[in-house]
Amino acid sequence: MNSKLEQMPRYQRAIAKAHLASSGIPYDEMEKPIIAVVNSWNDIVPGHVPLQHLAEDVKRGIKEAGGLPLEFNTIAICDGITQAHSGMRYSLPSRELIADSVEAMVAGHNIFDGMVFLAGCDKIVPAFLMAAARLNLPSLFVTSGPMRNRVSPAEHKQLRLNFLQGLLSERQLVEKTLNYYTEPGVCPFLGTANTMAIAAESLGFSLPDNALTPAASSERQALAYASGQRSVDLVREGLTPKRIFSKAAFVNTIRVIMAIGGSLNSCLHILALAKETGIELSLSDFAELSETTPVLTRVNPNDDRYTVNDLHQDGGVAAVLAGLEGLIDGSALTVSGGSLSAQFRAPQGQGIIRTLQKPFASEGGILVLKGNLAPEGALIKQSAIGEGAVFRGQAVVFASEEEAMQAVNEDQDLEGKVVVVYGEGPSGGPGMRELHRLTEIKKKYREVAIVTDGRFSGKSDGWAVGYVSPEAAQGGPIGLIQEGDMVVIDLKARSLSLEVEPEVLRERTTAYRCRPEASQFLSSYGRRVSSAVWGACLDGGDD
Repeated sequence: MNSKLEQMPRYQRAIAKAHLASSGIPYDEMEKPIIAVVNSWNDIVPGHVPLQHLAEDVKRGIKEAGGLPLEFNTIAICDGITQAHSGMRYSLPSRELIADSVEAMVAGHNIFDGMVFLAGCDKIVPAFLMAAARLNLPSLFVTSGPMRNRVSPAEHKQLRLNFLQGLLSERQLVEKTLNYYTEPGVCPFLGTANTMAIAAESLGFSLPDNALTPAASSERQALAYASGQRSVDLVREGLTPKRIFSKAAFVNTIRVIMAIGGSLNSCLHILALAKETGIELSLSDFAELSETTPVLTRVNPNDDRYTVNDLHQDGGVAAVLAGLEGLIDGSALTVSGGSLSAQFRAPQGQGIIRTLQKPFASEGGILVLKGNLAPEGALIKQSAIGEGAVFRGQAVVFASEEEAMQAVNEDQDLEGKVVVVYGEGPSGGPGMRELHRLTEIKKKYREVAIVTDGRFSGKSDGWAVGYVSPEAAQGGPIGLIQEGDMVVIDLKARSLSLEVEPEVLRERTTAYRCRPEASQFLSSYGRRVSSAVWGACLDGGDD
């Protein structure tokens, strides 16, 4: 086959090769298929630290398969570090930055025949999936894998509670936490990072077992090497992402996310990926598929005993797929070259993964709620709630996460209340922050709910309704709520309601006010971003 570089006009090709040669690339290597190794390694993000070394395994696989690997990096933000301060406003917008930067590097140089993406965490995985669909070059995905925990999620959670109660010093908390966050790798719970890695494998965009094979293992290194080799074959076969990302693949993936009780953020990212791919998809699809997809596994935050490492030991994604046989399309194509059904395997008898005949719950872990408080929709993870199907309480209203956090820290009486936090949507934030620390600290109350036009971490649990749309900044009813209004969250009715007469609401003026301190980047993002119910994608110009 003629590589892209070899297809350039003679003089243009010669000059390009001269530049590559000055980078240390042998002239005779330039006739081979050139594979972009798209890495997001840095020293900051635990889930990305291993990628520097895994990239070497990928490149070795590419070389031995007859390709030429050329590596470049993108940014990557750690959502764990950005929680509960202004930095979280940059997390979701970074998804668009990363996808755009990959496009600029690959399309700008126009010499690449294929790509291998290396990522581990929340916004980077979906950004790479979006870039893959946009560029549509033969490619596949490699993750760093989850770190292996030595203590249970319940023990880890107790450590944090002990610290909040003054029973542990900061040093003691950090040192003891290393029994849970043991090594570089993806955090071991079923947050957005692991959910999206599972989504990539369910889509057929990574080799089997890529999602949950542990970090710092020989198996992970072997997967990286095999992925490098396979990337060259993909180029020779002409197997592109848009052949993988079919409507059937999206339906399969949504069912898997529902069956595992995955992160709410995955809904945003799957919708954004569908838009890049040209597949029609909406929150209605998530709602319909949730009703007919049982929960087959429960790991943290849906169960405080188990992590994704336990899920992996019981067969991982392949076993979940097998458990859903009959509900998913096993003929969907994968980067392995075969069908999705070829990857099915039975659970390994650990009891972490159940069957369709004896599920943990009869419907999916994520619910789409609608009502006069969320006319376009809102999301809640019912698999992480525990008991109860209805929460009814008076609203306590805050204009930002900081105000709500201050109220909790000052021991304001919020028992039985609905904490409403508006102004945190994609446009109004700007940036749509996660309010995960608020969901952690609210545990000092026996019963409290949170309703917001912002987001929640994949690790958040309890009565936490997010992604309320339209957001306050776009005139949504969430900006009209006043102290003492009665809010009702009804899981069976799939509703989020405000018990205020329509004529009273019509007379109210939204409390939302634009944040003047937003940077030029965030202000631009806020003007261009679409609603959360459409994936919070960038639409239109920056007028």
